[in-house]
Amino acid sequence: MASAWWPCLILALLSGLAASGFLRSPSRPLGVSSPVSNGIEVYSTKISCKVTSRFAHNVVTTRAVNRADTAKEVSFDVELPKTAFITNFTLTIDGVTYPGNVKEKEVAKKQYEKAVSQGKTAGLVKASGRKLEKFTVSVNVAAGSKVTFELTYEELLKRRKGKYEMYLKVQPKQLVKHFEIEADIYEPQGISTLDAEASFITNDLLGSALTKSFSGKKGRVSFKPSLDQQRSCPTCTDSLLNGDFIITYDVNRESPANVQIVNGYFVHFFAPQGLPVVPKNVVFVIDVSGSMHGRKMEQTKDALLKILGDMKGEDYLNFILFSGDVITWKDDLVQATPENIEEARIFVKNIHDRGLTNINDGLLRGISMLNRAREEHRVPERSTSIIIMLTDGDANVGESRPEKIQENVRNAIGGKFPLYNLGFGNNLNYNFLESMALENHGLARRIYEDSDANLQLQGFYEEVANPLLTGVEVEYPENAIQDLTQNAYQHFYDGSEIVVAGRLLDEDMNNFKADVKGHGATNDLTFTEEVDMKEMEKALKEQDYIFGNYIERLWAYLTIEQLLEKRKNAHGEEKEKLTAQALDLSLKYHFVTPLTSMVVTKPEDNEDQTAIADKPGEGGLPAGAKSPFCDVPSVDGDPHFIIQVPQKDDAICFNIDEDPGTVLRLIQDPITGLTVNGQIIGEKGGDSNSKTRKTYFGKLGIANAHMDFRMEVTPEKIALWNGAAQSTFTWLDTVTITQDGLSVTINRKKNMVISFGDGVTFMVVLHQVWKKHPVHQDFLGFYVVDSHRMSAQTHGLLGQFFQPFDFKVSDIHPGSDPTKPDATMVVKNHRLTVTRGSQKDYRKDVNIGTKVACWFVHNNGQGLIDGVHRDYIIPDLF
Repeated sequence: MASAWWPCLILALLSGLAASGFLRSPSRPLGVSSPVSNGIEVYSTKISCKVTSRFAHNVVTTRAVNRADTAKEVSFDVELPKTAFITNFTLTIDGVTYPGNVKEKEVAKKQYEKAVSQGKTAGLVKASGRKLEKFTVSVNVAAGSKVTFELTYEELLKRRKGKYEMYLKVQPKQLVKHFEIEADIYEPQGISTLDAEASFITNDLLGSALTKSFSGKKGRVSFKPSLDQQRSCPTCTDSLLNGDFIITYDVNRESPANVQIVNGYFVHFFAPQGLPVVPKNVVFVIDVSGSMHGRKMEQTKDALLKILGDMKGEDYLNFILFSGDVITWKDDLVQATPENIEEARIFVKNIHDRGLTNINDGLLRGISMLNRAREEHRVPERSTSIIIMLTDGDANVGESRPEKIQENVRNAIGGKFPLYNLGFGNNLNYNFLESMALENHGLARRIYEDSDANLQLQGFYEEVANPLLTGVEVEYPENAIQDLTQNAYQHFYDGSEIVVAGRLLDEDMNNFKADVKGHGATNDLTFTEEVDMKEMEKALKEQDYIFGNYIERLWAYLTIEQLLEKRKNAHGEEKEKLTAQALDLSLKYHFVTPLTSMVVTKPEDNEDQTAIADKPGEGGLPAGAKSPFCDVPSVDGDPHFIIQVPQKDDAICFNIDEDPGTVLRLIQDPITGLTVNGQIIGEKGGDSNSKTRKTYFGKLGIANAHMDFRMEVTPEKIALWNGAAQSTFTWLDTVTITQDGLSVTINRKKNMVISFGDGVTFMVVLHQVWKKHPVHQDFLGFYVVDSHRMSAQTHGLLGQFFQPFDFKVSDIHPGSDPTKPDATMVVKNHRLTVTRGSQKDYRKDVNIGTKVACWFVHNNGQGLIDGVHRDYIIPDLF
């Protein structure tokens, strides 16, 4: 392999990722009852969780033995919560332990690249999902050898809607002789409720494998399914353990506050109950641009209707809709009376999508309305204001510069109330939404494009629906503490909890006092907590449940988390200072955070191997990157060009009928220097004059002139040229190659994804047929996953459709095929006769595909494409 491709090569050495502390290897043949897979037997998996005062310390241990007579490769996968930090990873082979070391990211990267340059590395692959992120490592295990993988991670459990939640992913991919989840919980306040549920097993089966109990300060959950309980059917060899195992609990709250002190560090939990709810003035700022069309819009309306049903009579509200322009339901906030709520329901039901995305003007209108309501005394004096924005895209009309929008919003709000940003899907700059929310005392949340998106929206609203206190400040004796975490909050919401931690200046003090002050619905309140240090020491003696310096680690975790949040909006010296503080703590406490990596040196063919674990960014996609499955132009099959038009929630398709060997220009962008061309192949021994002949793309050429990069893809191999240096891969590889501004990932026998920076991503799908088939041969499909960074001058058979265009269909009537109606389409000033049909999109499943209904344009796309199809024929692939 040419050295030009070594800057950062990450090998996921087996295809198909499994999960949660389990090994993966090729699947067993049917009929084998032993939990042995390809010679590798996973004989033990244990997830051990210790929770002390909401701080969770989790250890995932998997043990396996290679029963084959040759060396085998084994991979260990764990999915862990996004809010967790990995603190340790060890690999033990035949009694020898190889530990992980946390290092500054740049130091780790240099160590990794040095190992890579010697051609001897296997990387840890990270990916991020809705609640979890994935940790993967592969290792070679000699015949007869045993291997133990042990991963440790820690997190502070946050209280939401009245309970703490521990989320464990269970997916062993095979039967495991000794499988166990064990959770021990110690809460000095006493445990009030404890429950556990599994999404992958019936309650009858769960009942016999699960035990849970709690008494006083201690709680325990144990899940130990036998081999028979793991089977998906009485005689099956595959495991039904595949899903989520969730433990939830809450603590007693005789007092609204609880302070705990251990070894000079303290933590203060505050969650009062029984207070009246502070009336709220809420403005919903809703994106109704064209990209919200269809399901997103319907789910948003469903959620808003449910939210309206939960509004309290003393609340005030309004709706602001933004697309290219801004529409308000009412000129001012209105009270949530039954009559106004009914009128609001009618308004919501009639919302429909239109036009572009003017985030700036939508937000400023909402902020101005809340400010005016307060100044003109239109809302109760003891009420609180909240602004909630939902958007699914980037600003593209009006003020569209993120930094300028942030400045405008910050100046308009002036610290008076929080902004909550909900980002719908992946087609947006989530970092911008998060940064803007954080600097206005709110938070951002990604709403995932799933069937439960409306429930995600409702769930978020429920978290902020019941403010009990505003302007909360937590105070401690002067000159008694240092290194305090955040101690001022705009709101305390029912069902949540405020957590403050710090360090005592004088460890020998006898008493410790804490005050929490806030404005309630009817009066101002001060909650005081006094701690007798001697009593505290006695209470915390139960060391079997407590992992030593847990409060110090909790303080470090919380401090790092808050420093990283502040860093998102800092610049210059301030940013450098916050980075240095967070890095220092990450290294001291051995946390894998966005500033550090864990380096594991492990054996492989008698040579040292270096692997690296990183923490991925939110959602796994860079800011501004598009979802892998958005509406895209593509070409697949007998070259069927499919142009999906999101604004219409519809698609147009056409074929190009040309001789095998013809090369077609698919994409050409003179500004970015990107080109994509494809060469047509026919069927084996095909008659080139046959009217029913089928042709496909058998070769693709992808090039970037500015990077001096070329790639030739065929169904047999992938050749890459970086300047003059060439590298070649086959479709049997699973490999990711990255260099500045470029990432190429080959997924064994399935597809490959090519990304040029943020904003240009292509996917090539491999179609394989039976090798001895008399007619058909292997071919390729090509999909544009993301094109939003390509210029307006892009052209080609696919490239010309990157810019929005409109079409109208009328006069639908029976055609020559009774199952496929004809219609008249007006597009690009042409009137065409089109036929309703469907094509397949193979991005998610290369074997079955997803059916896409479309209007078929005849005669090689004439009237739809610019010029005629022969204008796109070029002499060679590059």
